[in-house]
Amino acid sequence: MRHGIRGHPAEVRRNMSSENTVIGVRLRAARKAAGLTVADVAERWRDLAPEPVRRRLPTLHDLERTIRGHEAGEHKPGPRYRILWARALQISEDELFSETDERLADDPHGRVRRPEVLEMGIAAGAATITPGSGHYGPVAPELVGYFRQQLPGHYSADIWLGPHMLIATVDAQTRLLKQLVRAADSPVRRGLLEMGVAYAALLGWLYQDAADLERSAHWRTEALDMAHRHGDPQLVSYALANKAMHAVDLHDGAAIVDYAQAALADERHLSPKVRVLALVHIAHGYGFLGDRTAIDRTLDDAQALVEQVDGEYPWGNACRRTPRYMDIQRATAYGRAGAHDDAARLWDEILGDQPDDHRRDTGVFRARQAAALAATDQPERAVAIAAGAATVCTETGSERLRAELAALPAHASAWAHSPRGRDLTEIIASVT
Repeated sequence: MRHGIRGHPAEVRRNMSSENTVIGVRLRAARKAAGLTVADVAERWRDLAPEPVRRRLPTLHDLERTIRGHEAGEHKPGPRYRILWARALQISEDELFSETDERLADDPHGRVRRPEVLEMGIAAGAATITPGSGHYGPVAPELVGYFRQQLPGHYSADIWLGPHMLIATVDAQTRLLKQLVRAADSPVRRGLLEMGVAYAALLGWLYQDAADLERSAHWRTEALDMAHRHGDPQLVSYALANKAMHAVDLHDGAAIVDYAQAALADERHLSPKVRVLALVHIAHGYGFLGDRTAIDRTLDDAQALVEQVDGEYPWGNACRRTPRYMDIQRATAYGRAGAHDDAARLWDEILGDQPDDHRRDTGVFRARQAAALAATDQPERAVAIAAGAATVCTETGSERLRAELAALPAHASAWAHSPRGRDLTEIIASVT
């Protein structure tokens, strides 16, 4: 005899079916209030799932079928899918799956009262705007200006906050841009595509800075796809330069050079800004390949263009926003090429000029300076600078800085067993 389930089996099935229907209606209403299609939710599940879960997820087509099954009340989401629903819709599990919430049970056919839809839309978070099925009529051209005005603030917030506190906001806005692109007519669509490239590239950078290279690659590819749809060579080259940037963290010198050279394929018609970005990444590729002569030649070409960079495009302004930008690129490329004496000399010149509000980036630069000093047998200075960078790492949670610090022992092998070497080991252990 089976125990643990009370009541007549038919009654139990009816109760479970009713409960599943209520939850299904709630999920469907929340999805629509967030302006998401079933395909959008499936993509979010894949993008937002923890790595061990993502490896076990079925195909996007099968995920879409699962989503429709949940919304139809055919089956109740298990623990794994509850988490994914909550992350995709930015609503707590309790709010989505509470069995006592009767707000949506008044109509088992899914006709939800408009005030309840709005309530769920607000609960989904202020960063989520509801186009999609809730959008009627043409997409207003003013929205292009809205996203353009937001972009500089996101760049500044990245400097102050780092990636972890910014990813959710930029992710929501990037997905919203994709939805608006689908709904917009030309020429509004072209303006939205340009913003889509900028936002997807920024999101790719944020994930890269957070050491999530898989998601970074996804959004870099999204940026390149939208750039090709737009058709502007400036955008295509910018997106290719961003693919080169992603390859930097893979330490793939050949891929960096290939992507960045592809970005310069139509160089005569490119803006100085895009040419600078591509040339800088070519130099970093040569750094990984150990070609010091090519580094200097390429960065000299980029240096000659920096003063010509204007503000016509709102994206890719690091070369004008970052103090000593070209010197930083040269010192970094020298370090990657093994020219540690020259790198250490340059870092000494650079790091007296960095502003206080660039704390995370300055921490990364300090870690690179420590690597150059460690390789040139200056353990006292290397350890002192590494300790300061480790403090910044703890305060900011920067994964990029953590990775730079974790690489330090490889440069300190000559004095690894000395007292200073043991100090360095303790410093690295405190942040890794």
